[in-house]
Amino acid sequence: MSSKYEEVKYLVFDVESVPDARLIKKVKYPEEDLDEVSAVRKYQSEILESSNGTTDFIPVTFQYPISICIAKVREDFTLIDIVSLDKPQFRPSEMVRLFWHGVENLYDHASLVTFNGRGFDIPLLELMAFRYGFTVKRHFRDKWAGRNRFSTKHIDLQDWLSNYNAIRMNGGLNLLAKVLGKPGKMSTKGDEVYDIFLEGRISDINDYCIHDVLDTYFVFLRTRVLMGEITLEREQEIAQMTKLFIHNNMDKISAFKEYYANWQEIDPWP
Repeated sequence: MSSKYEEVKYLVFDVESVPDARLIKKVKYPEEDLDEVSAVRKYQSEILESSNGTTDFIPVTFQYPISICIAKVREDFTLIDIVSLDKPQFRPSEMVRLFWHGVENLYDHASLVTFNGRGFDIPLLELMAFRYGFTVKRHFRDKWAGRNRFSTKHIDLQDWLSNYNAIRMNGGLNLLAKVLGKPGKMSTKGDEVYDIFLEGRISDINDYCIHDVLDTYFVFLRTRVLMGEITLEREQEIAQMTKLFIHNNMDKISAFKEYYANWQEIDPWP
């Protein structure tokens, strides 16, 4: 393996997805005269009613990915790069293929880092591998790989910070990012992704995915302070290095402009 792959010790990633309208129509409403978007809206309404108005989020089994973004991180927790798979085509099958090829072959030594990846992103990518017939041998056979709750090969920050769901992490990644002075949610929210997708604005969704990856990365850094793997001073040095990286690459990665503009220096309270 070349050094450029060995240098990567952590893959901080996020997936944005949309309801699979064709599948919803086939499974939920095969006998009804609905177009695919109407099938999605009907299912959302049913979920909203059954949850007493708390959510209309469609389950992972009825979703497919439209953006997968990954931050490559060194063993010393400094950022190497952020990539968007299969940009600008954003083909679901190719994104999923590239993801699993990287995890299984190029970066099999690296640990995955997510926020709620065990509860959503990993199952989604597993189901997509099932759909397309991709072999994901190590992931499924190695009990310490990405599927294991307590594995160091997959650090799910929501699991970790919620004491493995002993509490509900109300506020989620947005809250934790804002505690650290990072932007969190800005012009795009998660429940808007499907409408933005219907408008054909895939690049905007990819920008949102990159923002989530950056937030996840900074939350990951703070958890390493808690673990004693880096000092608070070193975390702040890495944060400033990353801020400079974001600034210097704004022309290359459009998502960086909004993130940089909304960056705040950390100011703990009370």
